[in-house]
Amino acid sequence: MPVSENARTVLERRYLKKGMKGDPLETPEEMACRVAYNIALAEGLYYGALPEVMLRWAEAFYAMMLRLDFLPNSPTLMNAGRELQQLSACFVLPVEDSMESIFEAVKNTALIHKSGGGTGFSFSRLRPHADVVRSTKGVSSGPISFMTVFDAATETIKQGGTRRGANMGILRVDHPDILDFITCKSQTNRLNNFNISVALTEEFMKAVEGGEEYSLVNPHSREVTGRLPARDVFERIVDSSWKNGEPGMIFIDRINRDNPTPRIGAIESTNPCGEQPLLPYESCNLGSINLANMIATQDGHARIDYDKLKATVHMAVRFLDDVIDMNNYPLAEIRTMTVGNRKIGLGVMGFADMLIALGTPYDSDEALAVAQELMSFVQEESGAASCSLARERGPFPNYDVSVFPERGGAPRRNATTTTIAPTGTISIIAGVSSGIEPVFALSYIRNVMDNDHLVEVHPLFAAEMRRRGLYSVERMTELSKVGTLRHLEGIPEDVARVYVTAHDISPEAHLRMQAAFQKYTENAVSKTVNFSADATRDDIRKVFVLAYRLGCKGVTVYRDKSRDEQVLNIGGVNAKEGAQEREASPAPGPEPFVTPRPRPDTLIGVTKEIKTSCGKLYVTINRDEKGIFEVFNQMGKAGGCAASQSEAIGRLASLALRSGVQPGMIVKQLKGISCHLPAWGGNGGGKILSCADAVSKAIEWYLENFEAMFPGFPKPVPGAARPEAKKASHSAWEEEIARGACPDCGSQVERQEGCLKCRSCGFSEC
Repeated sequence: MPVSENARTVLERRYLKKGMKGDPLETPEEMACRVAYNIALAEGLYYGALPEVMLRWAEAFYAMMLRLDFLPNSPTLMNAGRELQQLSACFVLPVEDSMESIFEAVKNTALIHKSGGGTGFSFSRLRPHADVVRSTKGVSSGPISFMTVFDAATETIKQGGTRRGANMGILRVDHPDILDFITCKSQTNRLNNFNISVALTEEFMKAVEGGEEYSLVNPHSREVTGRLPARDVFERIVDSSWKNGEPGMIFIDRINRDNPTPRIGAIESTNPCGEQPLLPYESCNLGSINLANMIATQDGHARIDYDKLKATVHMAVRFLDDVIDMNNYPLAEIRTMTVGNRKIGLGVMGFADMLIALGTPYDSDEALAVAQELMSFVQEESGAASCSLARERGPFPNYDVSVFPERGGAPRRNATTTTIAPTGTISIIAGVSSGIEPVFALSYIRNVMDNDHLVEVHPLFAAEMRRRGLYSVERMTELSKVGTLRHLEGIPEDVARVYVTAHDISPEAHLRMQAAFQKYTENAVSKTVNFSADATRDDIRKVFVLAYRLGCKGVTVYRDKSRDEQVLNIGGVNAKEGAQEREASPAPGPEPFVTPRPRPDTLIGVTKEIKTSCGKLYVTINRDEKGIFEVFNQMGKAGGCAASQSEAIGRLASLALRSGVQPGMIVKQLKGISCHLPAWGGNGGGKILSCADAVSKAIEWYLENFEAMFPGFPKPVPGAARPEAKKASHSAWEEEIARGACPDCGSQVERQEGCLKCRSCGFSEC
């Protein structure tokens, strides 16, 4: 396989079979052979198990993957031909309004996450908070409280997995608890294993447009419990999405309009990233065609090679249909529903690379035309391939109760064939841009061994710059810092116009591209509409309204740096703190200087030992009659940089304390700073991200335990910024993500296609 060194690292860490010591037992080429042969065994179910037939298709599947023309979703690459043999990426589980159903769903969620899948739920059937439960005469705790149970189960299961479990939580907009749901993730230490979306109905959207009220309905009693102004609720969704990117919106009636099997059931939820609507107990197998490989050159001009694309689509549809038969489903109910409808989701990746090869700017009318022409072709040919398979093998079992007999035409093998899914790590393996997203960065810094760094440059951009004699490591390093050609001198205008990145593109252009693909996609499209940090609520509102009017099935937005505690890529304050400072800034003028109070001869204090990656750190905290006075840091037997920096942190913290700075403010500034090698602190210390982080945790420990250590002394005032000790903490990897750093390698993470991922090491939140 023509994979890069970075892709090979990703494969070794997450996909290849490993020995007892964690060393790879196969090469990427052998992985492709394993997967291809295993999936081709399904051909024997239809053609008498003839070895020559299975071998012929195994060779064809192998060649397709070896060229990186097509790759299936991650569970198929990881598990095909191995003991687990669970090949699906996405599932939806029902959650009915009973304790038995809720905890059955929790158990099934654990089984799915253990096998590498993600799950979607609608909590819309659960009775609202404080509703009377007749069997016990008690009151219901509501859907949000039960979401925390699912979240905790996911947290436990994902710790040892090669692919972290993810959830989608959906609540209908007419549920009585909708206002609480909209803001349930406003605190960043809750429901971190969930993406959340509000299911908007046509009735609600019409009420928004007309400025009218709409009804809230208790799902248990079916009684109207109240009415709300639709625009007020819509504005709450806008406000919450502006603050931290959630909730997203899905247009549930529009999704059910395209439900191919409405007589079997209504669609209530999607998979975690929103692109795959599914019935309860249904799963779907996804795969993506590498559009960067579908380019041909004629007379010096690049064009889309539709002949190659057609052949790849037909073979990919056959591959995905075979996956259904080779899958080891985690539940019997999932097998029944999945085999009954045989849904597959063929999508694309490398679309931005294709546009660059064609010389077409992503944010142009020409690009929208390419998108519609391309996806209409994929949709038509995938349908034709499904019909061809139906002639060979028969239509999907539920075909007779589907919408297709009424429409006429040839029977189909699959209820759906197309989905634009997140390509997460498989686009890294293929070395191309993600899904239909624009290029996230033309140049970025990748962390390598020994805390060294390597400049990674988009290959097409690097080739173009070399062709023009403009390539240099210095220029590429500068580009990795500014992030866009529009802020880099010496770049020709035509190059800057074609090589645009995600943040060069307006939110409206992002959304119009999503709508262009949605027009010819049977399921849905996973895409993130990126906003700059200074975007307003009005900007978010316009995109949500436009998504509805353009025919999208859902929309997810992300305003850069909108997550609390996220470290800025350029600058040193987080977005929330910076906004508060701007609002409260006094008029410019000279600031009075503070004189630290003098040190007395005698102080009383304690010493806390914390384990760091540099050795044991001894933090001594002394106080006088007014409160905490100083902090001394001693780094065990270590010397050099670690010891000197620890001493410097202590001196500066002491200076701040003696100058009247509240201890909680010091905790806030130091907590969460990370180095290249975190460690577990022991004695309940949790994960220690750096020496600075260790000092913050020592001060926090002191504030929490002061009364027990010094009975009779006045308790120190921690300050308004003191973190609350009683709050549920992030998991280790969530703390890293909250700061914008990859939990595995420390590199910058990208938010695309509805999830976070790291292009350096292949970490993916989805």
